[in-house]
Amino acid sequence: MAPPVVTVLLPARNAEATVARAVESLLEGTLSDLRVLAVDDGSTDGTRGVLQGLAARDARVEVLDGGGQGLVAALQLALRHATSPYVARMDADDEALPRRLEASIQALEADSHLAGVGTRIELFREDRPVSPSLQAYADWLNRLTTVEALVRERFIESPLCHPSVCLRREVLLATGGWEHGDFPEDYALWMKLLHAGYGLRNLPEVLLRWRDSSGRLTRTDPRYDVKRFTWVKARYLACGPLAGGRPCTVWGAGPSGLALTRFLREEGATVERLVDVHPRKVGTRIHDIPVVSPEVLGPPGQGLLVVCVGVRWAREEIRADLTARGWVEGVDYLCAA
Repeated sequence: MAPPVVTVLLPARNAEATVARAVESLLEGTLSDLRVLAVDDGSTDGTRGVLQGLAARDARVEVLDGGGQGLVAALQLALRHATSPYVARMDADDEALPRRLEASIQALEADSHLAGVGTRIELFREDRPVSPSLQAYADWLNRLTTVEALVRERFIESPLCHPSVCLRREVLLATGGWEHGDFPEDYALWMKLLHAGYGLRNLPEVLLRWRDSSGRLTRTDPRYDVKRFTWVKARYLACGPLAGGRPCTVWGAGPSGLALTRFLREEGATVERLVDVHPRKVGTRIHDIPVVSPEVLGPPGQGLLVVCVGVRWAREEIRADLTARGWVEGVDYLCAA
């Protein structure tokens, strides 16, 4: 039997209440040539029984035993069982809209440069309103519908919603796919693929309903702490835009900027200056790095300016200021918060 066009990797742990709808939303989609590899990752509720019931009713569903080894191990296990040219992700508490897989495959087949695509997302939860900070993140992510926009914004936050993505299996195998570590596995994968020269983008359609819940791994697992994201940013800044000893200036002497500065120096990068607007900081030295005001930045030079200011609205003000001075984003400066 020929392999299906796409295999969906769906890890599940204690998702008895939601996993049936997640799987059914895939099976009911406009693309029927698929396989769902559902990994029961050590559930202690009725998740395994729900998955086995789905598999008994539809041969496109197969249940694997993840043994409670965690998300990355479950993804690696499912990837080893996948034979299709495309691999999609899905979480056990989300819902795929009908055209999700069909539109993703069409986009990948139309552009061989793309390693994968995500989709625009719609947040939902039943118990209370969606978190405003998560909604702001979704609004930002939903604007990254071109390769150029995603590359420009890649150091700000994770530019793809993990359960919305569809990827080329050969690219995952060639690059090693998801990796274990004390860091967010999805963001690390996107950065690795971009660093390798592949393209990524989000489709302009909302094709995934992404559940906001208090038990999200991003809220409960230390691997998704903001400092671990910052470490990934520093790692790929150091081996990418700052490779070859290119020095940098970090705009932001607050917690975000100082955390990035520390990680950059640990990665061997040279941070020559910190920029800040606070009068008590300007003219001082922090970690033996001089703090200067934006007015003394001057024209762009050989170094890279990394804007790392934690206040969201400040990013656009800084961009406008730098553009007015002749700085070019992606060449002279990058935003990293």
